[in-house]
Amino acid sequence: MAPDSTNEKQHLLTVLLEDYFHVGAFNRLIQSGQWYRFETRFAQNTRKALDLLDQYKIKATFFVLGCIADQQPELVREVAERGHEIASRGYYPRSVQQLTPEEFREDLARAREALQRASGQRIVGYRAAQKLYLPEDIWALNILAEEGYAYDSSVMPHKRAASQNNDLRFAFVHEAGGRRLWEFPYSSVRFGPLVVPIAGGNYFRQIPHTLVKHAVARWNRRSKAPFVMYFHVWELDPEQPRINASALTRLRHYRKLDKMRWVLEDYLSQYKFVGGAEYLSIDTRQTAGEIRPVTPEILSGPLPPLRPALPGAPVSIVIPCYNEEKALPYLANTLHSVEAKLGAKYDLRFIFVDDCSRDQTWALLHELFGNNPRYTLVRHEQNGGVAAAILTGLRAAETEIVCSMDCDCTYDPHELGRMIPLLTDDVAMVTASPYHPDGAVRNVPSWRLSLSRGASWLYRKILRQPLYTYTSCFRVYRRSVVKHVALAESGFLGVAEMLGKLDLSGARVVEYPSTLEVRLFGESKMKIGRTIAGHLKLMSRLVRLRFSRVPPVPLLPESTEKMDDAALKSAREVL
Repeated sequence: MAPDSTNEKQHLLTVLLEDYFHVGAFNRLIQSGQWYRFETRFAQNTRKALDLLDQYKIKATFFVLGCIADQQPELVREVAERGHEIASRGYYPRSVQQLTPEEFREDLARAREALQRASGQRIVGYRAAQKLYLPEDIWALNILAEEGYAYDSSVMPHKRAASQNNDLRFAFVHEAGGRRLWEFPYSSVRFGPLVVPIAGGNYFRQIPHTLVKHAVARWNRRSKAPFVMYFHVWELDPEQPRINASALTRLRHYRKLDKMRWVLEDYLSQYKFVGGAEYLSIDTRQTAGEIRPVTPEILSGPLPPLRPALPGAPVSIVIPCYNEEKALPYLANTLHSVEAKLGAKYDLRFIFVDDCSRDQTWALLHELFGNNPRYTLVRHEQNGGVAAAILTGLRAAETEIVCSMDCDCTYDPHELGRMIPLLTDDVAMVTASPYHPDGAVRNVPSWRLSLSRGASWLYRKILRQPLYTYTSCFRVYRRSVVKHVALAESGFLGVAEMLGKLDLSGARVVEYPSTLEVRLFGESKMKIGRTIAGHLKLMSRLVRLRFSRVPPVPLLPESTEKMDDAALKSAREVL
């Protein structure tokens, strides 16, 4: 159905309901299987958007992910009940270009069913998670038409297509299989041969408002086609967590978030906006018979309540923390899942060692974990370094099996379920190994990989057991052996020193191939230059220990933990 002539000055407003970690800019960093670890903020941000639209008495189209509709159907229902249209953004935020036609149809059907079930509306509109380009992606428009969608708003006009047919920059009708599909492309302006988007979102934040405002006013005066404006609900959230990404990605995602609200208010106060279905005079009301029942399925989202831990091997997990307040919510969600999945097999206890943080780490640890009897919180009065924190946790543990992991979850702690069984009676330590042939590294800078691999190569020449990785903090220990290791180094170097001294004492160390990922929150505490020099110095000490005529490096006796500080210092100096 064509728009009524009375709607000539009506423009389209679309809102993208997704969370900050769903966006395509983070696809290389964040896998969909990791979403549950993040602090979710889409519900509170959606309500910010709803209140803003209520303020200006505007009804819009909300493009919603099907997985969100299954995760929080009550939120989608609230959007619909407040008078807005619900439309599809697919089930997961996947690029159409990465799907086959059959997979695209399946995704459309799954998303539509979830959205109709949650909203009570017919779903007639679609916007892809990533932009579509013509003529390359014309097949996707064909499928949308064949599947009965009334309109799409995914096409990004570009220089080549616009030079052949400038009408592709404005709303047009696409026909396929005897069906008609309205396309509402990203609104754009031409500067000579260039086509520059002015539709909203990142373009509103990056381009000076005066320039975009002038372009929108000119569109309103000259074009009969509607101006298509959009924004993401996370763009109303300047306080959202900052994810470590490339400089370009951070610029694209975080720059001028505080600008979005007042820019939107400027446009909402000047122009009349409606949703896509209202613009096309389509009734989206759904009869009760069209609503399908919920099918039982495990979906990403809030985890089920924890089951009581069944009797199993007692295991302690030590987590050193130093200025980690940004990473702790992510860690808390991750550990919740670890408890749910490993708690049936192991009696898990957690020991946090705050290494004298200077931010709000200690207070947040108490807020997140202080009321759980399975969590023990320990604090250093002075910063000692990661190895010192691990040893503190080892000595505070009451179990023979003790694990250590990074607070930033650069290794997936669920892998402990596979590492713990490798700690057989003759093994003192199981260590994660991303440099193992069956291991992997994801998104870590190449220069840092080169340094780490080079250090591991040198350690392999010095020590008895040929391992691929010597510097990982993600480990499983036999406490009765490892707690007595005396370390001269207490920071990152101490992690390698611990393994080196175990190796020279004749203890057996086993590697587990694992995946190392880039830190997503906060900053690395490692000082590269100092660490390189320290590794070389440590290697020279280990060489002297290995090739000297003294017996293999001894482990400190059981009475070590009862020594006073002076005696413990003297014992360390021996080694």
